[in-house]
Amino acid sequence: MSRARGALCRACLALAAALAALLLLPLPVPRARTPPPALGPPPRPCAAPARPAAPSLLADDVFIAVKTTRKNHRPRLALLLRTWISRARRQTFIFTDGDDPELQLQGGTHVINTNCSAVHTRQALCCKMSVEYDKFIESGRKWFCHVDDDNFVNPGVLLQLLSTFSPSQDVYLGRPSLDHPIEATERVQGVRTMTTVKFWFATGGAGFCLSRGLALKMSPWASLGGFMSTAERMRLPDDCTVGYIVEGLLGVRLLSSPLFHSHLENLQRLSPEAVLQQVTLSYGGPENPQNVVDVAGGFSLQQDPTRFKSVHCLLYPDTDWCPLRKQGALTSRIHQTGQSWSPAASGG
Repeated sequence: MSRARGALCRACLALAAALAALLLLPLPVPRARTPPPALGPPPRPCAAPARPAAPSLLADDVFIAVKTTRKNHRPRLALLLRTWISRARRQTFIFTDGDDPELQLQGGTHVINTNCSAVHTRQALCCKMSVEYDKFIESGRKWFCHVDDDNFVNPGVLLQLLSTFSPSQDVYLGRPSLDHPIEATERVQGVRTMTTVKFWFATGGAGFCLSRGLALKMSPWASLGGFMSTAERMRLPDDCTVGYIVEGLLGVRLLSSPLFHSHLENLQRLSPEAVLQQVTLSYGGPENPQNVVDVAGGFSLQQDPTRFKSVHCLLYPDTDWCPLRKQGALTSRIHQTGQSWSPAASGG
């Protein structure tokens, strides 16, 4: 018993000595706590990479189709060849309906005989438009622009306007001749039911343009004769059929531009200063000879009833057949362009 008590006492003494030793150890000096770094602004979301600048549009990127007929080669087309086409030969293609050795000599492979009827009917017009479309797709160019043989085209302003769009986007650019969308009835062969569709279209008489991206999407209804089949099913002329495919089937809106002009409007409303800023111009023809642009120039109204020669000489005074005298203050405004467009329908 005494032995057990002695062992317990020795253990207690050892424990007390250990505790005393721990108490004699130097205590660590507390170090000042380093504050966490101040929080900055939250990281910005990763911005999308900057879109590379689109390459500048070249004249040869544009395919200008001029629709004409054999009987208009001399009274209409000769004037265009002498004026604006002389400054845009490489991008202009003439679509006609009859052989003309003299015209072929001037235009070479850019003169296309569509072999369509020369009669001014819906079917003949759609036949030519069908060939125009196919030739454009074959060309690989970025923009398709259609005009008639009574249109003056300002190639420089056209190029500037198209340069504001991407050819890979869906762009249908022109001017409607109506202030409301048209209605068309779709007739499906073998089915009695008919569908009515409303859409806007750009009148061919003022000219219109299609981007390549959009033109390719039109292919199921337009390529290799499909355009004529679509037009026949809808009983529509050529420019209306384009509008039906673009707006009615693909759902792409027409962009209406005031820079396109046809013989259907009052052309004298254009101020002389604005004439040189337009993409297309036209004239009234025999039924309305007074409907021409009001522009001064070196030619009298008798010498230049369409005013196309006067406009050309204001744009290109270095042309060898233009009057040598000063063309006035308008020439200083040749390079000023007014560009505006808006959805064609204010509510359609």
